[in-house]
Parts: sequence; structure tokens; C-alpha cells
Amino acid sequence: MSLEELRVAPRKTIGTKQTRKALEREEVCTLFLARDAEDHIIRPVADLGERQGVEILYVETMMKLGKACGIAVGAAVAAILR
Repeated sequence: MSLEELRVAPRKTIGTKQTRKALEREEVCTLFLARDAEDHIIRPVADLGERQGVEILYVETMMKLGKACGIAVGAAVAAILR
């Protein structure tokens, strides 16, 4: 998976809360985490994704992840849904 696939994905989540809820519903196929996000923000989401065996990809910056999601601000977490 790549940022381009996130950009064109028909179903995705942006943000920690939405992504965590999607993980709890087991709807996530790929999880994207920004390397420059604070650890206490992304760690719970990453741990849940790891427990479920979800593919996890790291993006250099929150701004780059936000841009890939089509928003003008940074995003710490995003996901492609099944």
C-alpha cells in the first residue's frame, strides 16, 4: 500500500478517534501513522492495529499524511477501510 492508494481509497478514516472506532469494528485493512505525531496519540491505535494483524505504514510527517487524505491540515492517523 502507498499514500496514493490512501488518496484514492473510496472508504477511509482520518484521525485518531475515527480510526480507533474502525479498528474496534475490524474494518481497517491498512493503517497509516505519522512519524512526527506524539507517541501518546498514535501508540494506542498502533497497538490495536498490531493485535489485529493490520498492515501498518509510517509516513514521515503529519502534513504529508493530511495531504494524502485530501485535507489542508496534518493528520496523525488514517486508515483504508475494507
